[in-house]
Amino acid sequence: MKQNIFLIGTIALAMTAASCSNDDKTVEPQDTMPEGTADVTINETDANFADYRTNWCSYAAAVSSRLKTDAETLYKAWNEGLDGEEAYQTTFKECKAPYTSPNSCIEQIVDGCIDISNEVGESKIGDPRDKWENKKYTEAVYAVESWYSYHSIQDYANNIRSIQNAFNCTYKGVQGSHSIAKYLQAHGQSDLANQVNTAITKAINSIEGMAAPFRSHIGNPSVVTAMEACNTLKNVLKTLKSRVESFEGETELKAIVADYVDVVVLPTYKDLKDANTALHVAVQALAANPTNVTFEQAAAAWMAARQPWEMSEGFLFGPVDELGLDPNMDSWPLDQDAIKNVLASGDFTGLDWSGDFDEENESIAEAQSIRGFHTLEFLLFKNGQPRRIDN
Repeated sequence: MKQNIFLIGTIALAMTAASCSNDDKTVEPQDTMPEGTADVTINETDANFADYRTNWCSYAAAVSSRLKTDAETLYKAWNEGLDGEEAYQTTFKECKAPYTSPNSCIEQIVDGCIDISNEVGESKIGDPRDKWENKKYTEAVYAVESWYSYHSIQDYANNIRSIQNAFNCTYKGVQGSHSIAKYLQAHGQSDLANQVNTAITKAINSIEGMAAPFRSHIGNPSVVTAMEACNTLKNVLKTLKSRVESFEGETELKAIVADYVDVVVLPTYKDLKDANTALHVAVQALAANPTNVTFEQAAAAWMAARQPWEMSEGFLFGPVDELGLDPNMDSWPLDQDAIKNVLASGDFTGLDWSGDFDEENESIAEAQSIRGFHTLEFLLFKNGQPRRIDN
């Protein structure tokens, strides 16, 4: 789903950039491909708090309210079930449809890890880099996820940590008794377990080793190193997937699936729910009393809520996918023109959609493009810092 939203957003952002003068959007240098560390400067003048004081914080509160609801829905869907339906944890642990065996559940876990390693390396890092190498410098910066807060590198590293948690069945210092890694080690495949963990560590270190902030250093060689590390991780995970079908021992495999749910998925989603509740409280305080301090507090709460989301992206299957909660919460890039229209009108009804989720439905995509973490990021941050009441 995120790829479809990306295409829609890219078109919208291209229109936004075209509507601004060269003075409004300046990127240096324009003529040649920079080598080494290339500092890009975009003067962000699309919207200022001072111009939309009446509606700005109300919009932020509307977005944070929907984030809170989505996070609650996601946790409830896994933990206890929605509207009388079976909890997804039961579906997954008991290998019910669409799953056919513990092996198919473990394959789903590995598929999620492959998908996010590919997305980080080829899309989140690779797409801006490709644009940069083609001298599309402005488009490259706009393609960088989380660039308003300068939080990109932390986001990408946490994406890879979601793989680390899934593979080793760990979260916040807690480790399950059963994991894919332990299965490999117990069944004569320690070399593969070590290869996966080595590739994970290298990917995290390479991402955190990129020149920061990423949006200002897209042309730096450290970016290529990170892309290569993510690609290596993806390929090692594909090797792992090719062996999952041959895993034996139903009881042991079911224990891996159960611990994965109990140690990784549910605690991550509970943290997401709790952090988004705290985020909404902070944004409500901002709306009630817009000051530099309440902007800083809301921005800090956004950072805290962002972490469990990024650490859940290794398992974007089940309710988060079926209910459209991923694009609800994390659509990128943004349609800044549409956001400005909401700010000008004060009409927040366009953030909502109804009916069954359909990723091809343009009206749903339009609603999702003006809500979620990144819309709130735009409203709370400017040039990597919390916004101030005079900008």
